[in-house]
Amino acid sequence: MEFKFIGDLEGLETGLRELAAEAGVTLSDEGRAVEVIRHDENRIVVEAKEGSLRIAFGRKIHFFRAVGLLVAGLRENGEFRIEEVPQFDMNGPMFDVSQGGAVIRTASVKAFLRKMALMGLDMIMLYAEDSFDVAGQPYFGYMRGRYTQDEIKEMDDYADLFGIEMIPCIQTLSHLADVLKWNAFADIRDDHETMLVGYDRTYEFIEQMIAAAAAPVRTKRIHIGMDEAWKLGLGNYLSKNGLRSKFDIMNDHLKRVMEIVERHGLVPMMWSDMYFRAGSETGDYYDVDGVISDEVIAGMPQNMQYVYWDYYHYDEAFYTDFVQRHKRFGSTPIFAGGIWNWKGFVLNYGATFDSTNAALNVCKREGVREVIATLWGDDGTECDWFSALLGLQLFAEHGYAAELDEDKLRRRFHYCTGAHMDDFMAIKNIDEPPGIKPGNLETYNPSRYMLWQNVMMGLFDANIRGLEVAEHYAGLEKEMALYKTRNGEYGFVFEVLERLCAVLALKADAGIRITDAYLAGDKAALSRMAQETLPEIRTRVEKLRDYHIERWHIVNKAFGWDIIDLRYGGLLASLSTAIARIASFVEGRAERLEELEEQRLPFQSQEGLVDCYLYKHMPTPSRISQ
Repeated sequence: MEFKFIGDLEGLETGLRELAAEAGVTLSDEGRAVEVIRHDENRIVVEAKEGSLRIAFGRKIHFFRAVGLLVAGLRENGEFRIEEVPQFDMNGPMFDVSQGGAVIRTASVKAFLRKMALMGLDMIMLYAEDSFDVAGQPYFGYMRGRYTQDEIKEMDDYADLFGIEMIPCIQTLSHLADVLKWNAFADIRDDHETMLVGYDRTYEFIEQMIAAAAAPVRTKRIHIGMDEAWKLGLGNYLSKNGLRSKFDIMNDHLKRVMEIVERHGLVPMMWSDMYFRAGSETGDYYDVDGVISDEVIAGMPQNMQYVYWDYYHYDEAFYTDFVQRHKRFGSTPIFAGGIWNWKGFVLNYGATFDSTNAALNVCKREGVREVIATLWGDDGTECDWFSALLGLQLFAEHGYAAELDEDKLRRRFHYCTGAHMDDFMAIKNIDEPPGIKPGNLETYNPSRYMLWQNVMMGLFDANIRGLEVAEHYAGLEKEMALYKTRNGEYGFVFEVLERLCAVLALKADAGIRITDAYLAGDKAALSRMAQETLPEIRTRVEKLRDYHIERWHIVNKAFGWDIIDLRYGGLLASLSTAIARIASFVEGRAERLEELEEQRLPFQSQEGLVDCYLYKHMPTPSRISQ
């Protein structure tokens, strides 16, 4: 569509030119005139009436969403009026670029920012434990793909074109295992991932991190982390100071960090879980019996925003209770939900939709004005970042409606991405083979452990036995092959999943077939496994790896792929070993295959398909690392 935007375009024109192609717009003096009006109201108005076109908005990000509403509206109708009331003052994703080793390239971040602008999302965080450059600290982020100051500034400049705020998100207490493993930081360790509270050098280092994180961005806001310090005060701190209350240690630490933050003129937020854990006899964040006393609350910094993170619950009553508990701290919390991308290759849209719908409905009722959609890398970042686009659209549409309209969500997703909501929803089916309840709200990840487990060890074979998993993946291979052809530029999301399903169609129950043939003395069946099935599985794994490595290096920096390489290498080597071991038995060179004689037990004594969070527990019962 050819448009000429007229009116109050101050600060909009560069972003409009950058976004025009993706919005389906051609900018031309000969195009239809679109009147652009700024107002002070918290609403977006897009109108096509009697041949005239008009956009009225209050904030820059709302203008870019409005452009999309205009284009989509004209495609569907001749005349219309759309009015939306933004529900949140901040709404956007947090990408984990540290825990899983995947540091998203600046070009990929920019691609997300363009989609976010069309969706109307106005904030982005790149969660960086050590993935940014700190002057004078060469081991901080060493060989981990850390962003330079120039790269961060480039991304911040680009985000600002659309009115998107880029907020630094770091850690100033724990979650620093990849920093503290270096001897350069030995003197500030409490334990392997937590810094030593109360030690002057700790705060010198924290100030270096805060200064480096804040320097290249416009915003004065900063997320200082502070979550999951599991053994706070129980490492070197204990030997130096004796046993003290976690509440007291947290407040002492926060006081000193706040002095640094205020010295730099920054406005902080932090995860809230450590206060709730300290008030729980079991150390649980979500302990409904936990108590945080008025005395403790009085000692908490009052100029801090507390971030309530929760993507584990599906009932509104729970979220209501915990939002209200956070309000006791003296302010309305920020809420952080989750787009469930961190359990392997497969994004769980069942858990994503149910948890997000419940949580954001409550946020709107309880007056929570700022929300975050977290995407964690965790154990390797095997999931393609772009498979999360539907989750981003879900947060966006909640952000512009008192009640979510799924039909509008479907239409908006197709406009913003060119992809189909139902196809993206079907991604979850890969982790819903027979034995998993529809929706998979337990967030089990069977596709991951069926891929990585050793066919000669079969740690999950007792759980898989009797389920038609191979047939499930053979069917999904065909589905994913179809979806990759009809989702435009995002066909690659389904290409990698098609190849994963191709592997699992043969490998998912291969260990069971090998073991059964061996125990039955069926050397002919074993020979077929060694000569036909296992070599074909190996070929399919190589094809999966070939595409996965290509996508990784397009989207992410090279660092972090080395971890995935070790996994593929281990899998391919184990398949070669299985071929050689079985052949040696069939040919009479080995008297027995003792690994196949061990009785297969259910994983962790659980019957049926289960959850296994970490890769290190999947290939072998032996210890891979400490």
